[in-house]
Amino acid sequence: MTKKLILLSFIGLLIFTSCDSDYKFKLEVPKKTIYNSEIKISLNEENNQQIDNVEFYIDGKKIKSDGNSVILKTSEIGLGKHSVSALAFYPGKTKKVNNSFEVLADKAPEVYDYKIINSYPHDTKAYTQGLEFYNGYLYETTGRRGQSTLRKVDITTGKVLQKIDLEKEYFGEGMTIVNGQIFWLTWESKKGFVYDLKTFKREKEFDYKNSKEGWGLTNNGKSLIKSDGTNKIWFLDPETLEEISSMQVYTNKYAVDNLNELELLGDKLYANKYQQNAIVIIDINTGIIEGIANLKGLKKEMEKTQKLVPQDEVLNGIAYDAENDRLFVTGKNWGKLFEIKLIKK
Repeated sequence: MTKKLILLSFIGLLIFTSCDSDYKFKLEVPKKTIYNSEIKISLNEENNQQIDNVEFYIDGKKIKSDGNSVILKTSEIGLGKHSVSALAFYPGKTKKVNNSFEVLADKAPEVYDYKIINSYPHDTKAYTQGLEFYNGYLYETTGRRGQSTLRKVDITTGKVLQKIDLEKEYFGEGMTIVNGQIFWLTWESKKGFVYDLKTFKREKEFDYKNSKEGWGLTNNGKSLIKSDGTNKIWFLDPETLEEISSMQVYTNKYAVDNLNELELLGDKLYANKYQQNAIVIIDINTGIIEGIANLKGLKKEMEKTQKLVPQDEVLNGIAYDAENDRLFVTGKNWGKLFEIKLIKK
């Protein structure tokens, strides 16, 4: 009798397992699509068996759906790589199926050349990480451990008018000025500092928990805008200094990483592409790269009078004088600050 019960139980288990294994789900989504398009995401059961209900999730957040498919507007999701999950409910069971897709820009970037308008002296010992024009002066932060400084500089002479050093354990990075305060990032320490604009006295410090590192920094008056060496741009509350949101930066072909020093001109975010001696122009509302400026000629111009360390003493530093419509750029340890005008090809 015991053997019969065991045999019947085993047969029942086989039948149950067989029935369960007959459910084969496939979550269908296009691997790549473009911004401003619509995509259809569907969960299909390959044997046409009963599905009671399906819940869809994008990047871990549940979205409204009706039935076994959903139509999404990519403009509401944003650029970049996104995870998609479907939770299927079927007789007595649930199963989660995962997939992903990538949203690319819907247009190719414009290409820019440049024209040198003026050049000014720049300290060859300034390993430039952050640069900003404010009330007629340049404010600059420099990097490397034991050499990181915050400076106020006379733009025409290159003379350093005010300076403080950062503690030796930190590698200084980008900076920006908001409401009488200077916000200064460090590289790998996941820590930033806030200083009084007039006195350079440190007022407080803050941590960034979600972004990878500290690279470039600018602002739009309402948010601090931060790069971290990836293709992400982060938005921080200037009061709480919490990372509120982020966006991914893309062309129509790929993600663009190594975004470094930043400057905001209207709704266009200018970013140095690290080690490329180039500036990318990003739509701050979408993350789409609308333009690429090849500034390799400036590096060659510097090499006429100065030997630069390859892959180190590269273009880095963007500042904009909005009142006089002047765009300034320089590089790490470069002996010149250039005023340039970008020209669309």
